[in-house]
Amino acid sequence: MKLLLPVITLGLLALTGCSDKGSPAGAGPGSQAASKAPEATTIKIGEFGSMTGSEATFGQSTHNGILLALEEVNAAGGVNGKKVELKSYDDQGKSQEAGTVVTRLITEDKVVAILGEVASSLSLAGGRVAQQYGIPMISPSSTNPQVTAIGDMIFRVCFIDPYQGYVVAKFARENLKFSKVAVLYDQGQAYSKGLKDDFIKAFTEMGGTVTVEQSYTGGDQDFSAQLTTIKGTSPEAVFLPGYYTEAGNISLQAKKLGLIATMLGGDGWDSSKLAEIAGDAIEGAYYSNHYAAEDTRPEVQEFVKKYQAKYGSVPDGLAALGYDAARLLFDAMRRAPSLAGKDLAAAIASTKDFPAVTGVISIDAERNATKPAVVLQMKGGKPVYAATVEPRK
Repeated sequence: MKLLLPVITLGLLALTGCSDKGSPAGAGPGSQAASKAPEATTIKIGEFGSMTGSEATFGQSTHNGILLALEEVNAAGGVNGKKVELKSYDDQGKSQEAGTVVTRLITEDKVVAILGEVASSLSLAGGRVAQQYGIPMISPSSTNPQVTAIGDMIFRVCFIDPYQGYVVAKFARENLKFSKVAVLYDQGQAYSKGLKDDFIKAFTEMGGTVTVEQSYTGGDQDFSAQLTTIKGTSPEAVFLPGYYTEAGNISLQAKKLGLIATMLGGDGWDSSKLAEIAGDAIEGAYYSNHYAAEDTRPEVQEFVKKYQAKYGSVPDGLAALGYDAARLLFDAMRRAPSLAGKDLAAAIASTKDFPAVTGVISIDAERNATKPAVVLQMKGGKPVYAATVEPRK
């Protein structure tokens, strides 16, 4: 296997070195032998993310949020008197690498739990491995419903696409009063295809019309054929349920073609790179997201202040979700009778009313988080709070 990013190790490294001793029972092959070794002085958790590649800001922001939470818990004495140590690997935005690094985290690093991924396709790849070995995994921001359907070890702290599709559709119909929307989606991404389907279902149920569906494949550079077809249907808006790189490029090309329509998107747009790529072509566009930095709740403002002090920038939704996922895991670790897979998973599953940055989180029977969503608008090259949409009753 090609070496990925250097392993990021926090905690009492001098005491643990590279030894696998003390790994909790239930952490994959070799766990029985490990349980007979002296008790570990640290608790190892893992992270996998897209630190490089076309969606690199996803992994980097999430990692920053996790690191901030990790520093806080260790400064406060750790979990049940033990410092927490993080092993982090770059999956380069590739499904095969995601499965490989999760296997490494479990079989070589002997982690008790895993945080990741952002992209649903990569969480699906890594989650199958975590489920196989009986190691709990919490995705900060993978919204495709199939992620947690993998099994009882897989959780998330974000909302799911059926709700996100409803949020964008409701905002488009009720707030913007749009009745005609075209859709352009990434046919190679589980996230994009699922969100497309959920938006169309909700929008048409609300009386709206989808003028046309067009597709592309992630990495494409020329969208002129699809946009020309869309322009011919005279939509009021175009829904782009993809990631920020393509959303930015599509918006640029739409403007050049003279397509006058409001661009709508999902949380895959959440990156400072969106405005860098699209410039003023993305002005006035809207997208659903997990939190707004302007939210006056104490949890939000305290997090924003600490994040800015450490990293020098306003945290995006991915950073907030990484922070929330790590803190929720630490809370479950404190409550669990042991850190064996089943015990820790049961503690995560029992999480109720956890006060997080992205909302008060309760984990439901399908291991998903129930919480509200926000809609942001691009103004002056930055996302600005537009509305909050509560979960359907």
